[in-house]
Amino acid sequence: MTKKLKGTLTLLLATAIWGSTFVAQSVGVDVIGPYTFLAIRCILAVIVLLPVVWFRNKTSFTSVIADKQLWKVGIICGIALFAATALQQLGLMHTTAGKSGFITAMYIILVPIFGLILKKKPPKSILISIVLAAAGLYFLSGSGFASVNIGDLLTLGCAAAFAVQILLLDRFAGDLDCVALNMVQSLVCAVISLVITLFTETVVISDILNCWLPLAYAGVLSMGVAYTLQIVGQRMLDPATASVMMSFESVFAVLSGWLVLNEQLTLTEGIGCALVFIAILLPQFPFHKLKKAP
Repeated sequence: MTKKLKGTLTLLLATAIWGSTFVAQSVGVDVIGPYTFLAIRCILAVIVLLPVVWFRNKTSFTSVIADKQLWKVGIICGIALFAATALQQLGLMHTTAGKSGFITAMYIILVPIFGLILKKKPPKSILISIVLAAAGLYFLSGSGFASVNIGDLLTLGCAAAFAVQILLLDRFAGDLDCVALNMVQSLVCAVISLVITLFTETVVISDILNCWLPLAYAGVLSMGVAYTLQIVGQRMLDPATASVMMSFESVFAVLSGWLVLNEQLTLTEGIGCALVFIAILLPQFPFHKLKKAP
């Protein structure tokens, strides 16, 4: 299996988890405050990841945790991750899960644009993928841009923050321990969320207990597993290609809504799924090997 294919499959697994997490977030935001949900979600991720880091680094656990570079990268990535997840959670209070998934995935366009500022030239095929994915995500949105509200604008800010986080990981993650890095960025996200929660929201234990399943899913699988897979997968792909792979979460979001919430998949949304799927496969095609016979 090629390195590029491994990276693609790793990110697709991450997007499958992220896509289904939109359902958990939508349910959770109806029960508890957005910052409370985010704080507990990140705390659960840290609790799950810490023993994994210890098990992977039994003989060098102290040196791994004390690595200054790990904390520097973890803090800057954690701040970007907090901005992205907080804006997404706030946006879900005012817009639908399907539309949120579409707007969030707009980072596939923002990553190459921001990358040009950093003088990172994307592969030629990625430009076609961006157009196809953007068209597919438009069809997936259903209502398009006919009615833009504050939730949509907050989610657009979320997409920009995710684009920044993707580029930060690509630039600074290097050979750092993937699980440890995700644990640190989750911890940073948890601390910021917890501080804001204490000043802006009322924490009701009974509501948290009633919301344990969405919290566990979003914390353990989405924050704990999927964001670790993101770090692993991004090491095998350039950031522009990785962002297109991760945009597939919109397809999983639609499918999850259909399976869990009994939402219907329309013909238009089916076309959108097909376009995004083609956009994801396109960068994997070895165009450079296609040469005319002499």
